[in-house]
Amino acid sequence: MSAGDSFWRTPEMESFHTRFSAWTPFNNKSLNRQLFQERVTLISHWFDLWTNKQRQEFLFEIFLRCTKSQLRFVQDWFSERKQVAKVDFSTVLPRFISLYIFSFLSPKDLCAAAQVSWAWKFLTEQDCLWMPKCIKFGWFLPYTPTDNEYGAWKRHYIACVSHLDWLTPREAAATYGTLNESKTEDEELLERHREKCLRKRIWEKIALRRKELFKVRPPWVSGMGRSSMPKPKCQPRLSQTLRERAGSHEALEKQLVLTSLETLPKQSNISGSHSYPLLSKKNWHGVYKNDDSSSCALRPHFILISSRIPAYEMVVESVKAGVVSVVYEHSVTLESLLYLIEKALDGQKAQSMGIFSDGDSREINLLQGYKIGVKNLLKPEVRDFWEKLGSYVATEKEGGHVDFFAPLGASEAGTEVLSQLSQLTGTFFTAPTGIATGSYQHIFSDWLGAQWGKAPSSIYFSESKLQTWSSFTDFLEDTLKGVRKQLCPLFKELQKSISGRMIGQFMFDTMGMSNFLNNQEIAQALADGLMELSKEDSDKPLEFLSYFLLKKCGKKIKDFEGNVIPTKCDPKTAFGLLMKERNGVEDNSWDTKSRLSKNDLNFEALINLERMLQKDSAEKRTRVVRELLQSERKYVQMLEIVRDVYVTPLKAALSSNRAILSAANIQILFSDILQILSLNRQFLDNLRDRLQEWGPAHCVGEIVTKFGSQLNTYTNFFNNYPVILKTIEKCREMIPAFRTFLKRHDKTIATKMLSLPELLLYPSRRFEEYLNLLYAVRLHTPAEHVDRGDLTTAIDQIKKYKDYIDQMKQNINMKDHLSDIQRIVWGCPTLSEVNRYLIRVQDVAQLHCCDEEISFSLRLYEHIRDLSLFLFNDALLISSRGTSHTPFERTSKTTYQFIASVALHRLLIENIPDSKYVKNAFILQGPKYKWICATEAEDDKFLWLSVLQNAIKSRMEK
Repeated sequence: MSAGDSFWRTPEMESFHTRFSAWTPFNNKSLNRQLFQERVTLISHWFDLWTNKQRQEFLFEIFLRCTKSQLRFVQDWFSERKQVAKVDFSTVLPRFISLYIFSFLSPKDLCAAAQVSWAWKFLTEQDCLWMPKCIKFGWFLPYTPTDNEYGAWKRHYIACVSHLDWLTPREAAATYGTLNESKTEDEELLERHREKCLRKRIWEKIALRRKELFKVRPPWVSGMGRSSMPKPKCQPRLSQTLRERAGSHEALEKQLVLTSLETLPKQSNISGSHSYPLLSKKNWHGVYKNDDSSSCALRPHFILISSRIPAYEMVVESVKAGVVSVVYEHSVTLESLLYLIEKALDGQKAQSMGIFSDGDSREINLLQGYKIGVKNLLKPEVRDFWEKLGSYVATEKEGGHVDFFAPLGASEAGTEVLSQLSQLTGTFFTAPTGIATGSYQHIFSDWLGAQWGKAPSSIYFSESKLQTWSSFTDFLEDTLKGVRKQLCPLFKELQKSISGRMIGQFMFDTMGMSNFLNNQEIAQALADGLMELSKEDSDKPLEFLSYFLLKKCGKKIKDFEGNVIPTKCDPKTAFGLLMKERNGVEDNSWDTKSRLSKNDLNFEALINLERMLQKDSAEKRTRVVRELLQSERKYVQMLEIVRDVYVTPLKAALSSNRAILSAANIQILFSDILQILSLNRQFLDNLRDRLQEWGPAHCVGEIVTKFGSQLNTYTNFFNNYPVILKTIEKCREMIPAFRTFLKRHDKTIATKMLSLPELLLYPSRRFEEYLNLLYAVRLHTPAEHVDRGDLTTAIDQIKKYKDYIDQMKQNINMKDHLSDIQRIVWGCPTLSEVNRYLIRVQDVAQLHCCDEEISFSLRLYEHIRDLSLFLFNDALLISSRGTSHTPFERTSKTTYQFIASVALHRLLIENIPDSKYVKNAFILQGPKYKWICATEAEDDKFLWLSVLQNAIKSRMEK
């Protein structure tokens, strides 16, 4: 600073000395205050001119520079001037607590709460609130809601309530005309006053009872699917038990009505006035019953439903009104089943009786241990059962019949069963002639000898509901396949453990330690037989074990092995033969002449069987061809549903400039399925034309062969099938109009309660039906028939194409399997590569050698951790395996941690011989590390090493 500048500095100028700002004086307080007010006014003016976004940014910068005390000052200022007195509990509490609070509301209160706000509307329409209220009255949804759909149970509850007929006595009189004489105005006023008092007392007692029930109410949804009463083993009337369980609230209201009616003053019967009759307890269930004379004159239809039927509750719900239905447990005896039938009929005879149980074309699985077929039909207890059962049904002259819902009419053995039962009981027995499929579609096929103008299934059931159940069982079986696949390893381990314990207990309890040591060969043979029995899972264990022991007898009974039938062997004879072989005793009981005579008898039996099969072949062939036509018609109808319900509206919306989907997306989704529809429509027309002039000499193989030569249309569809499904999901997520369109059309009556992806699944399942039907046609076509060669060619075409579809399914399953492994193994690298697939998974224990310089027989090992080895066709993935347990649960969860991945061509295997200190061990040597592993069983080691060596050899050859 120069001298001139210091000369002009005065004390007054010093007062303007600033701190942090050239404009705000530090020493002069009055000027400081004045300048501060000017700055505040200027900033306030700027703040008024700013936009909302600029104001928010300014406040954000200011609050960032504030200290805690300054922020607390702002908070106190807001709390004093803007007090928060009420808070929405649903925005503060967790959602499950809010839902628990809402669960105490009645349906009327829930509907009122839904009008408060959008958040409350979303919460009060959740299915977990409305589903218990529907199930309480026995109202079940006819379909399964999708993942993103909510409010289905509320809509179902409102729909069911809207159809209820709740009328007061006066409204009932006005509707149904129960009062015949008119009343004066005074009597009318008195009657209304009496009704008002009655209604008031009823609701007071109901409210009081609700309060009492509310005090002892269990936790939320703790009683779902449970009952405090012990469940009986047999349920004679499922519909009645459901009404008793679900209608407890109605029974309470009825009881309160009776009590309140008894407390009211009785009205005297004077001329021109009538009092309401008191309703007794008998009248509650007898309102819709006729007189005894009329009920005895009409014989009811009766249906037996087995609890082994999948989703048998839906079958019971589809039973028509007036049909007596009984659900029986599969484990009851024949006498118990007769008692249930007699109790349900109550001394009456049934006009017809249906037996809905699982079975095949040869026998019906009526009860546990009673598969009714040709072999056991004449057993004393089975014969007595059918004779007594026939006495409960009208005779054949009176039009009575017994209907089996198993496809016994589709085979010679099943037809023989029906014929013998008809002769035994004097009642006509019938069954469907369709081929047994997993979805019970044979019920809707032609019935053997039906002469009543309609199928027996329509006598007992509502066909639309039964068709819905049939489709549902198809999906249920697909789900069960996945469940079996997941639980199969667990059950195998459990079976192995139980069988091992049973083998040990049997050996030591039956033979003893001394016999066991003296009979090593017999013990080893028995142990091998029992192990093979546990692997084979045979239905006849004793016969299988005897056949296995006979094979162990060696060369001395080699000729006997050629004539023995495994299902007819005697276990005692087999065991005796094994003992004779050990003691050196020769068995010469088999004579050559007896064998020759038996062979002659078997030859004659085969000739007779062949003659029986050739009998009426033309009629059976015609029946199967008609079933082919009927199934093709149903298949084409399902494809037409896709065209009419989905394609046509989407194209109409596109042409009217209100496009839901673009033309490109419509082309991707539906072009292939429309070509398939055109192809199968032509195939159906050809079959229909051929059957119009059908005769024994006509052929159907050439039509199927022509159809098989045009299957490239299906090839385009199956190649694009994954793309179609992904396009549906993408459009559902990205296009709200398409999401609404699918929600409006999926799983409706027009689509037979199916969604669009489920309808697109039909082409892949159709080829298995084609094979079954063509095999049946060829079975009933004589060898010299002209159509025999064309049928063989057609079967080869369809079978080849079905193998192509199965290969595509297998590839997709392998990709999903790789994705599952990559998901469960934590830290696993990407496994999805072309032509990679999983071969085997082996659980081993990783060992550590304490001293590797000594020989193998003296080395000591310690168990470090558990490993899981995932063997692919090109690499070996090594991961550690851990087990985590959930508190208060018996089940455990297995976790995997990635360790290493070794290419098979760089992997070396070294065997470790068994010693005193280690068994079933081997070494896996990689480029950098090596792992000493050991399996639990010797068989596991042998199988794993053989599979691993074959995989390495195959990889090296490529």
